[in-house]
Amino acid sequence: MYKQQNVDLLKRITVDPAVMVGKPTIRGLRITVEQILKALAGGVTVDELLEDYPELEREDIQAVLLYASERISEEQVFALNTG
Repeated sequence: MYKQQNVDLLKRITVDPAVMVGKPTIRGLRITVEQILKALAGGVTVDELLEDYPELEREDIQAVLLYASERISEEQVFALNTG
């Protein structure tokens, strides 16, 4: 069963065509899930993100990671016959 905590975290991720051309954002802010993931992948720490974006909360970062993991869990990979 899906934990209520995960449900609450995912509610922090919003999609609105009028905000950042419909990319998933954090709580409707102009901060995208993509921005946060790229920053983390680039070596920026959570504490640095929270300092750079004072409107963010630690739970927002958790929500981004959970959202990304949920999206990847739906991904399917198929072998291609090339010959």
